[in-house]
Amino acid sequence: MMISRSLTRLLVETLAYSPATALLGPRQAGKTTLALEAARASGLPFLYLDLESEQDRSKLDNAELYLADHLDKLVILDEVHRAPGLFPTLRGLIDRNRRAGRRSGQYLLLGSASLDLLKQSGESLAGRIAYLELAPFNLTETADQGPDKLWIRGGFPESFLAPGEARSLRWRQDFIRTYLEREIPQFGPRISAETLRRFWVMLAHHQGGILNTAQFARNLGVDGKTAAAYLDLMVDLLLVRRLPLGTPTWENA
Repeated sequence: MMISRSLTRLLVETLAYSPATALLGPRQAGKTTLALEAARASGLPFLYLDLESEQDRSKLDNAELYLADHLDKLVILDEVHRAPGLFPTLRGLIDRNRRAGRRSGQYLLLGSASLDLLKQSGESLAGRIAYLELAPFNLTETADQGPDKLWIRGGFPESFLAPGEARSLRWRQDFIRTYLEREIPQFGPRISAETLRRFWVMLAHHQGGILNTAQFARNLGVDGKTAAAYLDLMVDLLLVRRLPLGTPTWENA
């Protein structure tokens, strides 16, 4: 079953005017599916590389030479924050394409770690890149199935579309475990998985409330700076959305 994403049209439009587009979102939110759908809808020839695949990563051992052979394509680079040294190369290739008259639809960069990707791309691709964020399913995308299913299963496609409640719950449990034990340690200092699990549960129970980092710190038995660092990490990995007071939102956070 396919669910139409509200961001599809905007992504296609962005590819039509921007040399590079960064599509940010948490893991398993549907970035790859949306990117491939938008690439097909754009009518551009495209090449897809998953930088978590050793085979695809090896193609970029000499990135400039390899990508120069594909200047006529939209190149989709999945989990691009895994290759931090790639951005200066992309800048040179974008400028080469611009001089040849091709000014848009060159690179679509997918990332699930916003801080690293924004820092790396902002330093190298300023004026050449547009940013979009893909959240999990929201109510407008799943309206025909009623709000309860989204509320119970959450918006991650694999969980929402699972064939039964037990399978959906199992997927969420595995997803959380993978993040705690494998993903989060790659982006920050070693933090106890159990401590982060407790912190994540606290945040979930506090959703929609006023943030009180000091209270979280007391409950965890850590100082305020440590609790704030945990929160920053969750935000950077796009697992938590922090809204300043008075900011309107029309999405489920």
